[in-house]
Amino acid sequence: MERWSEIRRRVVTGEISMRQACSEYGLNFRTVRKIIRYPEPPPFRAPQPRPKPILGPFLSIIQEILDDDHQAPPKQRHTARRIYERLRDEHAYPGCSSIVREAVRACKQSQAEVFLPLLHPPGEAQCDFGRAEVVVAGVRHKAALFVLTLPHSNARFGCLFPRECTETFQEGHARAFPFFGGVPSRISYDNSKIAVTKCMGPHERRLTQEFLRLQSHFAFKAFFCRVRQAHEKGHVENGVGYVRRNFLVPVPEAGAWDDLNAHLAAACRREFERTGGGRERATAALLAADRAAFLPLPAEPFEGRRIELVIINSLSLGRFDRNDYSVPTAFAYQSLTATGTIDRVRFNHRGTVVAEHARCWAKGQVTFDPLHYLALLERKPGALDHARPLAGWSLPAAFAQLRGRLEEVDPKRGTRQYIRVLRLLETHALQAVTAAVERALTLAVVDADAVRLLLERAGEQPAAGFDLSSRPQLRAVHVPPSDLAAYAALTSGKGVKG
Repeated sequence: MERWSEIRRRVVTGEISMRQACSEYGLNFRTVRKIIRYPEPPPFRAPQPRPKPILGPFLSIIQEILDDDHQAPPKQRHTARRIYERLRDEHAYPGCSSIVREAVRACKQSQAEVFLPLLHPPGEAQCDFGRAEVVVAGVRHKAALFVLTLPHSNARFGCLFPRECTETFQEGHARAFPFFGGVPSRISYDNSKIAVTKCMGPHERRLTQEFLRLQSHFAFKAFFCRVRQAHEKGHVENGVGYVRRNFLVPVPEAGAWDDLNAHLAAACRREFERTGGGRERATAALLAADRAAFLPLPAEPFEGRRIELVIINSLSLGRFDRNDYSVPTAFAYQSLTATGTIDRVRFNHRGTVVAEHARCWAKGQVTFDPLHYLALLERKPGALDHARPLAGWSLPAAFAQLRGRLEEVDPKRGTRQYIRVLRLLETHALQAVTAAVERALTLAVVDADAVRLLLERAGEQPAAGFDLSSRPQLRAVHVPPSDLAAYAALTSGKGVKG
């Protein structure tokens, strides 16, 4: 533009002629004439499309292939190279691959979807799961990252779980709502099997029972994106990556999942003071409008859980989420209801909890409770030293001493007597039973019933003194002490003299 302005100024003012300008600047005469005619360079004009004598007959085939790809799985659609190979092998295309690649690029560009900017009213949210690597108790996990975002205020909440499943999906909501201070009036989701059992239209869905329970408890409205149209909840799609890049780099390490999530929640809360995303006000200021449009938090707490009907096998084990858990042997071969939360697994029989274990998030593991097998061991005492449920069961040293004395006094029934002592742990605390066992060893008592009596006596409360301060009329009553000699006469066989 600088040279254009110089040439035009010198020619228009008569400083030089057009021929002199051609000679001095090394330009064509027509170029100099164009400079004199236009005050600034004219805009670029795209040339007319050049004819394609070789590729032209095949353009309709390329278009047909790309149209058919809309019905194919996303990971099994044609690349430009594959289209070229099909044209060459099936349609005798004589040209080179670079021309085909350019034609495919132009076709895809002309068909690319254009998106409309959306309005995000206060009080609405979007939800999604992602993946992130973390280290918990020295073990590296590919964790499920639950993220719930508020597009209006740009607030985000993240929570990490061992795996994406029904109970973690529910627990993520139960933690996100108190974090934001209310329940969003409308939440957008994709079509995860956790929430959706069947798609019946663009946005009509048949929902799972557990999602309906979550929705009924918090009373929010659910919106589901069209199938494979995740951009309809683009704020949380970007939010998952934002949380992962900004809060989980470098790979976080913690001793427990709760510690990891406390760190993540604090990082999300610090973001409230940040101004970004083209907004002039901080997230905290915009969050006030979201909270004003929120639904109130329910008074009753919500438990994220999954319920399954479990058949107990011959080893008194019930399988839940690819792991086996023990129940009392009395329930072998029966059907129990297993309830799994993010940290516990409970087995119920007719509304009564018969077994409870810490949740195992691995797979193919077996969790035993030794107390569940003591009743069976009492009938099969010979298996005591080889019982897998008792392997690694750490008991105070007094129990081993008691077993040695019981088996020494009665080699045949001593083991069964010891198992009867162990069964006291089914109804009493370990500390109380240990004290009774130590007391029995001190008294040189070697009998399971004696240990039971010592345990029960230790739990008895001594009778309190009878207070007569509120009954003065009873103070004058005198009751003489009993003559215990009469009882001695009864045992002597001589009788009592009248």
